Amino acid sequence: MALVDSLSPTARPHLAAPFAPSAPSAPSAPATRVPSDQELQRTSRTEQVNRLRAGVLGANDGIVSVAGLAVGVAGATTDIRWLLISGLAALVAGALSMAMGEYVSVSTQRDTDRALIARTRTDLAAQPLREHDHLVEALTETGIPDDVVESVADSLERHDALGAHTRFRHGVEDDAVVSPWGAAITSLVSFAIGGVIPLLAILASPAVWRLPITMAAVVIALGLLGAVSARLGQAQAGRATLRTIAGGLLALLVTYGIGAALGVAIG
Repeated sequence: MALVDSLSPTARPHLAAPFAPSAPSAPSAPATRVPSDQELQRTSRTEQVNRLRAGVLGANDGIVSVAGLAVGVAGATTDIRWLLISGLAALVAGALSMAMGEYVSVSTQRDTDRALIARTRTDLAAQPLREHDHLVEALTETGIPDDVVESVADSLERHDALGAHTRFRHGVEDDAVVSPWGAAITSLVSFAIGGVIPLLAILASPAVWRLPITMAAVVIALGLLGAVSARLGQAQAGRATLRTIAGGLLALLVTYGIGAALGVAIG
C-alpha cells in the first residue's frame, strides 16, 4: 500500500477495485526538459567507462602489436634502421587504425541508439495505449507485482514517457549516448603510449639481449596496465592480468620465430 501511494496518487482506485482496473491513461507528449543532477552524473559515468574501455584496449594493442612486429623484424635482421622504420610504421598505423575503429564502432552504436529513441518517440505519439501495454510488460518482467505495475507505468509516463520506454524496454538512455570522439582520441593516445614502451626497449638494447629485454618490458607494461585498469574499474586484476601477459608473450614468441625463420631462409 505504501509503495503504491508513493508512486502515484491514482493508485488508490486500482486497490479499491482490483477486478475492474481503470483504463490506462495515454502518456503525455514528450517535452524538452533540463537533465537532473543524477542524469548528468550517469552520463558522466557512462562517458568515463567508455573512455576507460577504449584506453585499456588501445594500450594493450599498442604494447602487443608494436612489440610483436618489432620482435619479428629483430628475428630477421639486426639492422637498427629496419627496426626503427618498422616500429614507427607499426606505431603510427596502429594508433590511427585504433582511433578510426573506435570512432566507427561508437558512432554506429550511437546512431543505432538515436534511431531507436526517435522510433520510440514516434510510436508514443501514434499509438500511446499500445506502447503503454508494452511498458507494463517490460516492468512486469523486472519483477514488479501485477497489482501495482499499472500504477508504476502511469507514474513513469507522467514523469518522462520517452525516457521510461527507452530505458525499461530497450535499455537505452538518451542522456547516456556516448561521444565517438572521446573514445577515438583516448584509443589513439593510449595505443601510442603503449607502443612506445616495447619500441624503446628493443631499440635501446644490444642485439643479443633484444628479445629478453623486450619481453620483460612487455610483461611489466601489461602487468601495470592490468593493475591500473582493474583499480579504475574496481575489479580484481589477478587472472585477467595473467591471461593478458601470457597472450602477449605468446605473440612475441610466435612473431620472433617467424622472423627468425624468414631471416635464415632469405639470408
